[in-house]
Amino acid sequence: MEKQNIALVGLGRIGSAFLREVSNKQNRGVNLLYAAESADTPGKAQAIAAGIRIATLEEIAAAGAKVDIIFDLTGNPAVRKQMREQLAAHKNQHTVIAPESVARLIWSLISSEALPETQNRNTGY
Repeated sequence: MEKQNIALVGLGRIGSAFLREVSNKQNRGVNLLYAAESADTPGKAQAIAAGIRIATLEEIAAAGAKVDIIFDLTGNPAVRKQMREQLAAHKNQHTVIAPESVARLIWSLISSEALPETQNRNTGY
């Protein structure tokens, strides 16, 4: 089975839950390479404990074809814009950004738990 190399951006409540679920799927075609989180969140501590490299958006974009999908779990349009700019600056035409709405769809397919609710989040692209 071909593995999808992924990065998670945003390890707040949504990102932490997604990290926990995806970490359990690493033997099923998912390879979690990077996580990005600027705050000291429980999710960031969980990623560090699991040996997942904490990186900047620039480092993730510069990884090129090593990263297939970046899951944007921040709910912040400015972060999505910054990710697109970083991918363009590094001429990375391989990596795609999956917005939070795609992460929510995937969550519904892989987990029986409810994803944490959020208020006033912009989950579009």
